[in-house]
Amino acid sequence: MQLIKPVEHEPSPALEPPQEVDETQNRPITVTNAAATRIRELAALKGRPEAVFRLRIVAGGCSSKEYQMDLVEAPSAGDRVIRQDGATVVVDFRSLVFLVNCTLDFTTDMFGAQFVVQNPNAKHSCSCGLSFSV
Repeated sequence: MQLIKPVEHEPSPALEPPQEVDETQNRPITVTNAAATRIRELAALKGRPEAVFRLRIVAGGCSSKEYQMDLVEAPSAGDRVIRQDGATVVVDFRSLVFLVNCTLDFTTDMFGAQFVVQNPNAKHSCSCGLSFSV
């Protein structure tokens, strides 16, 4: 009979929440000029020019995950902060996993105007583009 020696594992480092993105670093999310302009306009319309735009992923929709977008007073602890053309976009640590390499855009066409997330991580999405699965 052979004895099995337990394997010693080094303790894994604690997950550190992402910090604010420096302008010289690669950004996890691209914010287009159109999106930044619209975020600034919405904040001004609400009378809260210092407000930030929160982009997050929540459970729901016909494809299991949905994008949720809100204007909030300030980033929360652990948020990734992205600044673009005077607009601030924040993403929580859990949502960032699903949003890396995404582009946040604002489009206007004959059907209306909306924020659009172009997400290369999505394997499937619903026809309206509001929900996706990975």
